[in-house]
Amino acid sequence: MTAAQCRSETNDLPHNHSTHMESAQGFKEYLVPPSDCISAFKYKKVQVPPKDLKLSDVMQTIPKEVFNKDPWKASFCVLLTVIASSLGIFWIHKSSWFFLPLAWFYTGTAWTGLFVIAHDCGHRAFAKSRLVNDIVGTLSLLPLIYPFEAWRIQHNIHHQNTNLLDIDNAWQPFQTTHWEQATSFQKLVFRIVKGPMWWFASVGHWLKYHFNMGYFKDSQKKRVLFSCALVVVFFLIMTTFLVHLTGWLGFVKYWLVPWIFYHFWMSTFTMIHHTAPHIPFLTKEQWSNARASLGLTVHCDYPFWIVLLCHNINVHIPHHISTQIPMYNLWKAHDALKQKWSPYMNEAQFGWTLLSAIIRRCHIYDDELTYVSFPKKNISNAKSL
Repeated sequence: MTAAQCRSETNDLPHNHSTHMESAQGFKEYLVPPSDCISAFKYKKVQVPPKDLKLSDVMQTIPKEVFNKDPWKASFCVLLTVIASSLGIFWIHKSSWFFLPLAWFYTGTAWTGLFVIAHDCGHRAFAKSRLVNDIVGTLSLLPLIYPFEAWRIQHNIHHQNTNLLDIDNAWQPFQTTHWEQATSFQKLVFRIVKGPMWWFASVGHWLKYHFNMGYFKDSQKKRVLFSCALVVVFFLIMTTFLVHLTGWLGFVKYWLVPWIFYHFWMSTFTMIHHTAPHIPFLTKEQWSNARASLGLTVHCDYPFWIVLLCHNINVHIPHHISTQIPMYNLWKAHDALKQKWSPYMNEAQFGWTLLSAIIRRCHIYDDELTYVSFPKKNISNAKSL
């Protein structure tokens, strides 16, 4: 069975056949595709976590040593990213036009390592010192034009509300009501962002959440404004320097295009981590932290060089179980979790089959079918697509 056939079969399934229900709490369980669909989408089949599961129960299965912060390992991660990023710029500089796309793609991947280092800093998992975390996190995000403090606050909202409908701010799905109320232009934007240009979605997220003071409490605004000011100053200096030395084409060549490739990974990682044809977003009444962290988060295997440059960001389930696990200890935590909780852990293999399963089907969030593809005419047609 192909992924396309699987999408059709899953959409045609009656609701009572494709989901499990818990009448006591009205908790709609995961939509469980047929086993052939799991194979086509490259997911390992999983069971539903126990109803009474507590995060503390899961935490007890993780060795205490994975929480240890090792300054040498952390420093190696920084050194690796600095060297990899520098080699990327050198490759771009020396590359013929024919090989530039490869150089840009590699450099954008290396720059993703900068984000992952800042990601650990934002969770206070990089160093024991809060000051060190703030300094390293700020410096790591400056080339990516992310204000560290604004990103840190917004990202923590995601962890506190993983796959919580209307609240999670990482990859919130479009719902049927959104589609029904949208203008023709908005529907066009929906189709683009949730379809062929999914890789550009994180640029919109970057603009929406990190520079708008309306998303922050009064007590947070002073630090957020300072963080934003640093980013603006850095961007102006960097742009002036690049344009002076290389012209505007150099600005595009050495920064803008690699930055877009970095956002390819930001969008792709975020989407794959919490979006799949069988993984729901839950209402407040249905949601629990343990179930969301263990059962609604996806571990995805990527080629070794991507995992290396991106510091294990793909090993995402233990990170949601505890944000205090440093990036270099995630694999050990993941292996420990699998010893007891493997039946409840979503694991996938990166590739076009996986991407197409998401970007061709996970368009509109539907209460009964979890996700449906964009309808040709109206949402009532979607359930028959």
